[in-house]
Amino acid sequence: MPATTAIAPDVQVRIPDLMALEPAARGLRFSSRQPVNSILAGQHGSRLRGRGLDFEELRRYLPGDDLRQLDWRASQRLGKPYVRTYSEERDRPVLVVVDQRMGMYFGSVRSFKSVVAARLAGVSAWMAYQAGDRVGGLVFSDDGIDQVRPLRSRERIQALFAAIVRRNQALRADAPDVDASARLNEALQAALASAPHDCLVCLISDFAGADDNTLRLLRTLAAHNDVIASLVYDPLAVRLPLHGRLVVTQGELQVELAADRQQVRQPLSDFFTGRLRDVAELLRRSHVPLLSIDTADDTLTQLRRELGRQAGSARAPAGGGSRP
Repeated sequence: MPATTAIAPDVQVRIPDLMALEPAARGLRFSSRQPVNSILAGQHGSRLRGRGLDFEELRRYLPGDDLRQLDWRASQRLGKPYVRTYSEERDRPVLVVVDQRMGMYFGSVRSFKSVVAARLAGVSAWMAYQAGDRVGGLVFSDDGIDQVRPLRSRERIQALFAAIVRRNQALRADAPDVDASARLNEALQAALASAPHDCLVCLISDFAGADDNTLRLLRTLAAHNDVIASLVYDPLAVRLPLHGRLVVTQGELQVELAADRQQVRQPLSDFFTGRLRDVAELLRRSHVPLLSIDTADDTLTQLRRELGRQAGSARAPAGGGSRP
């Protein structure tokens, strides 16, 4: 009987791994009803709208009714006090847009960016489902885009996870280079078509290849929807080691670099930190709430911290540079 190769959980994901994230999503939500100290409670230019209210009926005032709901025109016309009542929208479409391009197939410490993005997508999907919302998504890679239309069912969530896993497990070290910005913007354009208004869009990516067109698409998407961006990055993008040898692997092949050589370290440091700052600045200019998740620490711990992070207290990471 031939031996099977086990999948390293920090290199590739499986559907059961994502389905098992359901308990971790309890108590978390993307909502306008965040604590005052939440990253989503006004630190950025836009605030999540949360669910809307549907007008239900106009009825006679009863003792204890909220006086703010009095309809003065109707009351004056009918000669008795009337109030307007509303019901909260039962659900809304949530679109999880997750990046599985070749550039995400990288990790220097613990997990690959592609795996971290998949886990964030899994928790986001379960958060939406537990809030009573419809869940769908877009999974994009260098080869194309998979679309899963929003529906409130476990089967639809599993279909989304299947699309993520399929793209994730197709990543390989010898894949050809493609235009990263083109695919990112294609995914945002597809999100615009799938979420014309009143949706929650969770963007999960390293945003490699982001350009002015990306900024325009983000602003257009956020004009009529709630949008949250999760920027997935590797610690190398913040600080390179000063001594020893730097070993980088994609799971099968590895490259060893002399980190203590200035002519090796400085160009890499300038490239990584400069690119990360550019991406973070672009996202800030789009006025989209930004969560920063690295590949070194536990993904769920970071997500909980980011959702409750003190407004205005973002720290610069050790080694200098501006954390996104």
